[in-house]
Amino acid sequence: MIGFSNLNSLIALCGAKSRFGALSFAQQDGGIAPYTANDLAKAVGAIKITGDKNVEVKMLIADSRRVAPNTAFFAVKGLHCDGNDFVEEAAHRGAVVVVSEKPSPKFFPATWIQVENIAEASAKGAKSFYGNDDGLLEVFGITGTNGKTSVSWMLQEMLNKLDVKCGLIGTIHYDLGGRCLPASRTTPEALELHAMFNQMRYAGCKATAIEMSSHAIEQKRVKSIAVDCACFLNLTQDHLDYHKTMDSYFEVKSSMFTGALGKAPKCAVINFDDNYGRKIAERLLPETKLVSFGIDAQDATISAKNIVMRPQNSTFTLVYPEGETQVKINMPGHYNISNALASLAMIYASGRNILRAVEILGKFRGIPGRMQKVQSPAKFDIFIDYAHTDDALKNGLSMLRKVVKGKLLVVFGCGGKRDRTKRPIMTKVVQEYADIAWATSDNPRGEEISTIFEDMKAGVVDSSRIAFIEDRRRAINLAIDAASDGDCILIAGKGHETFQELGDTIIPFDDKRVAEELLTLKGLL
Repeated sequence: MIGFSNLNSLIALCGAKSRFGALSFAQQDGGIAPYTANDLAKAVGAIKITGDKNVEVKMLIADSRRVAPNTAFFAVKGLHCDGNDFVEEAAHRGAVVVVSEKPSPKFFPATWIQVENIAEASAKGAKSFYGNDDGLLEVFGITGTNGKTSVSWMLQEMLNKLDVKCGLIGTIHYDLGGRCLPASRTTPEALELHAMFNQMRYAGCKATAIEMSSHAIEQKRVKSIAVDCACFLNLTQDHLDYHKTMDSYFEVKSSMFTGALGKAPKCAVINFDDNYGRKIAERLLPETKLVSFGIDAQDATISAKNIVMRPQNSTFTLVYPEGETQVKINMPGHYNISNALASLAMIYASGRNILRAVEILGKFRGIPGRMQKVQSPAKFDIFIDYAHTDDALKNGLSMLRKVVKGKLLVVFGCGGKRDRTKRPIMTKVVQEYADIAWATSDNPRGEEISTIFEDMKAGVVDSSRIAFIEDRRRAINLAIDAASDGDCILIAGKGHETFQELGDTIIPFDDKRVAEELLTLKGLL
């Protein structure tokens, strides 16, 4: 069966001896009772349980290839395969329990737990199995089309320095408090997510910041998580290949704030510069406290004024209910000021010292692949950024346009097997701000690059200022060759990623490293 995660080693570590991972030694002294199939059936609200109810469960897995003795196998139906096709393989490998939406086959060798919804069962079962009761971790959930990673990193930095050890789950990595794992997706599957919470707790974390993608909300990966503070950043066109319409996309995001995860958040931090944010604010339940933020919104709880933006940093006056204070962030751009306001609003909403948080934020060094400068003695600048939507490109390019002295050169692409409707819009935005652009491969996945290019070409305004180059390394090389003193190159789309997806193959490709290698070959580094 195709695995739903690259993190099964983590799950195995958490569950090899008991559901409490490294805390499993307590079980040897009788401190933790064995977790049984009956316990799991109760947790998931089983329709029916068939077989031995008292069999012990030591691991939860949704990938039949990773099943070991005493595993509960969740037969999840994915986009490309159905876990129900692999239940016999799972039992052969040692699964003692199967959780499925289907009724038990006759004479099946393992205990069978039938559930109404496998996604919800995965979330509820994992929460119970790993003992992640509400309140054990203070959960900060962050959602929005753009900015989730930047906000979560800023928030984690401030919480850690405020002596509240904070884990992090997001696009770049999963920080479990004692170690970091590379992220396989923005928000993991429920089985993995709760295993990570368990590891965070063991490592001494008291809080966690989670990037909550619309896919994760829709697919119930974050179901049953009690969010203390939910943050909405913005909503712009993306993922319409999945959500189909902006209204549908909005409804999914909005559901995070109205109790769809199980409970309504205690506090909602919402961007009042975004009209979608104001709509969400109108839907909040009476028990949810609202803290708004915004740059242009005069009625926001927390806002900014006296803004000064430079190529390497930004300063502004933070306005909050108790007064004002000066803020400096080591990141350029109007959108990063908005991200800073979001993170500070969460600090404020949680009742922590916002003045101390401002001091900490002033020393924060930034986020990998988010408007990250390639250090070089060359007399032109190169920035690496994850921008892969038209709004993110517009934000980044409009910021650079204000500070660049010479030409603005852009290398960008559009991902394969993703929302096709945004491709011409992205191209049009790049042409609006860039002097010269090179459209190239991003992560084509299984889609022909020629098809992606055809979609992108519908947004071309001036064909003399854009070239379509399949090889991404060559496109970056051409941009560097074209750069003169005072120019600026933006390499957009992949940011922190160190790979490129070509069909079913993943090859090493790091925009920053490639740029550095090319600069070295040209004697510029």
